[in-house]
Amino acid sequence: MEDTAGSNPQSLGFTEKLKSWLSWSWTYVCFIWFGQWCRSLDYATSCAEPLKLQQTLLSASVFLNTLTPKFYVALTGTSSLISGLILIFEWWYFRKYGTSFIEQVSVSHLRPLLGGVESSSTTGLFTSVNGEAEPRPSVSECKVWRNPLNLFRGAEYNRYTWVTGKEPLTYYDMNLSAQDHQTFFTGDTPQLRPEDAVMQKAWRERNPQARIRAAYQAIEMNHECAAAYVLLAEEEATTITEAERLFKKALSIAGKDINLLVYIKRRLAMCARKLGRIKEAVKMMRDLMKEFPLLGMLNIHENLLEALLELQAYADVQAVLAKYDDISLPKSATICYTSALLKARAVSDKFSPEAASRRGLSTAEMNAVEAIHRAVEFNPHVPKYLLEMKSLILPPEHILKRGDSEAVAYAFFHLQHWKRAEGALNLLHCTWEGTFRIIPYPLEKGHLFYPYPGCTETADRELLPSFHEVSVYPKKELPFFILFTAGLCSFTAMLAMLTHQFPELMGVFAKAFFSTLFAPLGFFADKMESFMPSSFWHQLTRI
Repeated sequence: MEDTAGSNPQSLGFTEKLKSWLSWSWTYVCFIWFGQWCRSLDYATSCAEPLKLQQTLLSASVFLNTLTPKFYVALTGTSSLISGLILIFEWWYFRKYGTSFIEQVSVSHLRPLLGGVESSSTTGLFTSVNGEAEPRPSVSECKVWRNPLNLFRGAEYNRYTWVTGKEPLTYYDMNLSAQDHQTFFTGDTPQLRPEDAVMQKAWRERNPQARIRAAYQAIEMNHECAAAYVLLAEEEATTITEAERLFKKALSIAGKDINLLVYIKRRLAMCARKLGRIKEAVKMMRDLMKEFPLLGMLNIHENLLEALLELQAYADVQAVLAKYDDISLPKSATICYTSALLKARAVSDKFSPEAASRRGLSTAEMNAVEAIHRAVEFNPHVPKYLLEMKSLILPPEHILKRGDSEAVAYAFFHLQHWKRAEGALNLLHCTWEGTFRIIPYPLEKGHLFYPYPGCTETADRELLPSFHEVSVYPKKELPFFILFTAGLCSFTAMLAMLTHQFPELMGVFAKAFFSTLFAPLGFFADKMESFMPSSFWHQLTRI
């Protein structure tokens, strides 16, 4: 997995080559067309006698008057077909890459010719799968986090693949996990033991079976290699019970390695939660947070919040929120939406939109609505999953805060808690869209949080599988060239239909249009010929 950073390298390399070929093909076609036009013009001027400019325009007008309506039908029909094909390609490209192909080609090829330099203040360089640098939003702005509630690969992700034939994890996501494991389990070792070197290689292997074989190889070298049992629990165990057994074995031989102890105890608590032993899971999480209070960056409190919500211990949930929902601490969708759920739960069972519109909102209802607005501003993608307006998928192993990946991860585990609170989803449905009337547009500044980052779509597309339609906020306006080609296609199609139905009338209209169009040019030619000798025009055409 060491050479992965996104999707399949072969498909990505082919896509990049296709985009490059298409961009250059347009350029070559334009140059060839321009060269042929210049060649035709030179041939015409070399064969013809010196003509006055007015006579040239007059002959062009006569030629246009001799054209039949069938020519105009063919012309407008062909134009409509070509513009329609361009429109379809532009729409497909915009849906797949989020930008206009024509605009991208224009910027990449015309801007250097015009001396423009693209601003680098908001873009950085990510390393693509094939090793080439490609422009992306800055890494600091697109920081991804380990999903606190990530599933087990063998017991959960692989079962999904067996049933559906789809891969729920991207190579980019798995590569980040490999880096996490490699750093977390062997990064602080002053001198690597032979089994540690094998495990370092095992985490980087792309093939799951190769990783499992490497883990067994490490166990053969040292029967007390805890990291190897961790890998087997994560990837080989096909049930949560089997994974729990392997984690307990790893815990018994972990020694004093703090990183291993924290990771194993957390996963054991998650196994207990999944097996229905929720009180035991809560106790293990609380003990872990007391034993290692400085490891708040691991967000173990989010695991605790979910387990307490399953127990419906709402007072304990409020106590955890009082500690972690602080202005000085980083926020998450779990923190914001759990806070909104508790306040909504207090009023949602009796909430009625009709009654609220007549009498106004009470203080408790206003607090609940403000909490929902706060949560939606932090992550606007969550409500569509909670309200089941979008289908859920398995959450990724890494998430981008305020992005679609975080929304998927939150809704996957917390939708059941919102359904359990009577009327909470109804209150959310009635109020969540009101958030967007509070947030400034365009988003130069946020209301309660920092402005919404512009890099979430790019990062989420690498974290979420290709079969999932990534939620984008704010919605991108259609590029100018899509609107232009749509208008051109519709206009030329209408002209083709009218010319086919009313050939005589449209012929008269076309002749009148071209006569009116060439009238100013004829007037201008008369004035120019009165000042310039005819030999001058002949020499000019020769040039």
